[in-house]
Amino acid sequence: MELSLIGLQNAGKTSLVNVIATSLSASYIKTGGYSEDMIPTVGFNMRKVTKGNVTIKLWDLGGQPRFRSMWERYCRAVSAIVYVVDAADNDNLSVSRRELHDLLSKPSLSGIPLLVLGNKIDKSEALSKENLTEQMGLKSITDREVCCYMISCKNSTNIDTVIDWLVKHSKSKN
Repeated sequence: MELSLIGLQNAGKTSLVNVIATSLSASYIKTGGYSEDMIPTVGFNMRKVTKGNVTIKLWDLGGQPRFRSMWERYCRAVSAIVYVVDAADNDNLSVSRRELHDLLSKPSLSGIPLLVLGNKIDKSEALSKENLTEQMGLKSITDREVCCYMISCKNSTNIDTVIDWLVKHSKSKN
């Protein structure tokens, strides 16, 4: 299974990759996990993680404005698009919504399932799932499966639920 993790810079995409890899690998070598001072991804990173007989290839794409034009290219042949939103960054929600809907309007991405993750729910100013769903306009997306979970990479909240969703979707493709 191949996934693209996208979202604005500082949403927590690289932290999510590290937390997923950590939770799936008992023999995990200390090259990741959650870190307060994560360096923003420049361009992209690719990481493979395995759970049972499912290997997940994660494309962690930079969220800075200069990299957003690359998102479509890395989302074309994936099993699902994982869009990470900083649920505590109210100032950038409108930008995040615009970028998501612009990406989903591309004909080459038609029908690819979308998993939206509201990250940083450990912060007091984080939105509720209902507010995030509304702010991101998720109910207006009707041409594909859309799922939304609220997570905290810092506290590993709901990471198992995310992994279960990803594994389930890998099987539906094969």
